[in-house]
Amino acid sequence: MNRNLWLLALCQGLFLTNNVAFIAINGLVGLSLAPFGWMATLPVMGYVVGGALSTPLVARTQSRFGRRTSFQIGLAVALGSACVAAWAVMDKNFWLLVAATVVAGYYSANGQLYRFAAAELVPVPQRERAVSLVLAGGLIGAIAGPNLAARSRTLLEVPFAGAYVVLAGVALLAMLLMAFVRFPPHIAAPSGSTAGRPLSEIMRQPVFMVACASAALGYGVMNLLMAATPLAMQQCGLSFDDAALVLEWHVIGMFAPGFFTGGWIKRFGALPVMATGVALNLACIAIALSGVELHQFAVALFLLGVGWNFLFTGSTTLSMGAYRPEEKDRAQAAINFCVFAVMAFTSFASGALVSTQGWAVLNWGSLVPVALTAAALAWLAVQQRSRA
Repeated sequence: MNRNLWLLALCQGLFLTNNVAFIAINGLVGLSLAPFGWMATLPVMGYVVGGALSTPLVARTQSRFGRRTSFQIGLAVALGSACVAAWAVMDKNFWLLVAATVVAGYYSANGQLYRFAAAELVPVPQRERAVSLVLAGGLIGAIAGPNLAARSRTLLEVPFAGAYVVLAGVALLAMLLMAFVRFPPHIAAPSGSTAGRPLSEIMRQPVFMVACASAALGYGVMNLLMAATPLAMQQCGLSFDDAALVLEWHVIGMFAPGFFTGGWIKRFGALPVMATGVALNLACIAIALSGVELHQFAVALFLLGVGWNFLFTGSTTLSMGAYRPEEKDRAQAAINFCVFAVMAFTSFASGALVSTQGWAVLNWGSLVPVALTAAALAWLAVQQRSRA
């Protein structure tokens, strides 16, 4: 861990503080302001849709201005959108809140690239550990996000408005830290340059297809269950503080393994680690279906977080073997677009399913993307074995 990695890990932690707080409060604020109950998670969906729509713009910004400038632009957007969201809550304007979260998605599209930027701060043999350790910075978000949401919800007269104001402060702190990160010198591509292979050719590689599918489906399962958890727990008579505690343990599960995942991938390979992530997702669903007590929510969401870490870290390192340095902006944007597209669907589906069909049906439905991920990993393993 050099100084730049430490700073980037701190920025990752503040990025996750924003994400976790958004998940913790957006569904509940949406439920209180939405015209209909099934629209409660539209603010959560807006954040993800904004991220999907922003991926091409972020890729161009990264290519033209480099990592740090692009990341700073994303943080400025986070600051502004948090202020607009606070105003929307105080004004009880549901659609302005949705618009603010859509704009905030630009920050999310930038933040999703922190893990790729980490690999550029170290020699190639160390990139698995660098990716894993920067993702481990999300532990800050695991602690700060739920506690920030719980403690700042009554900061202002209107519930939860204060939480958005505090998130604006989090963005300011991240901008300060990002200013001290030294990325490799950026060489802007000439206007109209098409260096490297076409994106379609990159995406047709089996390794890239499976890495992209695993990242997207792994994030989709995690988002499907995590976004619905505060609503499901409220339906079961549990308090917001209980939901914040469950989300805290969930995000600890997402990022605490980051101190070890990179070493395991280096030792055992990406596919076995990702397969373990699939098994943990299945264990999460089994526990979630066993009951709706606080400890069952907590254990299920913790396992969901660990499973996501294995899948997401593994898919990130797997994808790095599928593109060249001059192709990274296009390839990484394609992966993140697929992640955001799946997350957009699951953000809406989670609210609609949990409010109309219940927590159990939601968990049964999540078996579909888990099975698809398992099939993709098995297919790639067969492809690699036959090539060998």
